[in-house]
Amino acid sequence: MTDLDETDRALLRALAADATQGAGALGRRFGLSQPAAWRRIRRMEQAGILAGRKVELNAAALGFGVTVFLGVKLASKGRVSLEDFERAVTAIPEVQTVQHVLGMYDYRLRVVARDLSDFERVLRRRIMTLPGVGNVEANVLLSEERRPGPLG
Repeated sequence: MTDLDETDRALLRALAADATQGAGALGRRFGLSQPAAWRRIRRMEQAGILAGRKVELNAAALGFGVTVFLGVKLASKGRVSLEDFERAVTAIPEVQTVQHVLGMYDYRLRVVARDLSDFERVLRRRIMTLPGVGNVEANVLLSEERRPGPLG
């Protein structure tokens, strides 16, 4: 773990809020030169603290108005390998995330669909036909707020 000072933490909070900000703008905001801000950001990237910068798509604006979290329990782990399931489920475009979890279910999926009818189609024709799928539990997302993360 790299030691982070308050300026590093402020940079991380600012980048978490808007990863498109450049080192020059961040430096001005926090009283650093552009090269000093860039060096700090680069050091945190090299230490693995900053694991990348991502574009966040608005699913609803793209026509995907329903998000559903699925808990998937595999029917029998002996007959179907986890890798086979993971390979098959990640090929489904509506499946946004695949998380291998410990607990009641083996996997947690985040699935987007245009509406509930579209979700039912994805569930019946794509997810339930995957190798090894046993029990599935669906939770429809009603609302979501972004948390600032561990540096809050």
